[in-house]
Amino acid sequence: MPRVKYKESDVALMARMMRAEAEGEGKLGMLFVGNVIVNRARASCLDFTDVRTIPEVIYQVQGGNYSFEAVQKGNVFYNRARSAEKRLARKNLKYWRQQPARYSLWYFNPYGPCPSTWYGQPFAGQFKNHCYYEPQAGTCASVYT
Repeated sequence: MPRVKYKESDVALMARMMRAEAEGEGKLGMLFVGNVIVNRARASCLDFTDVRTIPEVIYQVQGGNYSFEAVQKGNVFYNRARSAEKRLARKNLKYWRQQPARYSLWYFNPYGPCPSTWYGQPFAGQFKNHCYYEPQAGTCASVYT
């Protein structure tokens, strides 16, 4: 059973996002980004109580802006999904999760050292340029299932 319900169009959308956000960090970096996307769809807490599907996660607006920089700026996100990234997206949707993004709901590229917290959420680890953050203990049990 997949980690979240999805359609083929969701696979392509997620693949585009993974590529746009982390192509320079290789397959593993794209899998970590995909992990955050799936975690947000599974989480029923914090900023993610109203997002249950992949499109809702990717097009979520917070504070007047899209949550993901790639959607805001366009860049590679608006290119077609490639088969390699689709395979990675399916892997995330079906079963794959690993540290530092195993339970992470946020990531960003600080262009410097990763801060110990991000908006009050604890640092889970770093992969190449991205810092990953998971929810503070006791605030989001659904992300750990």
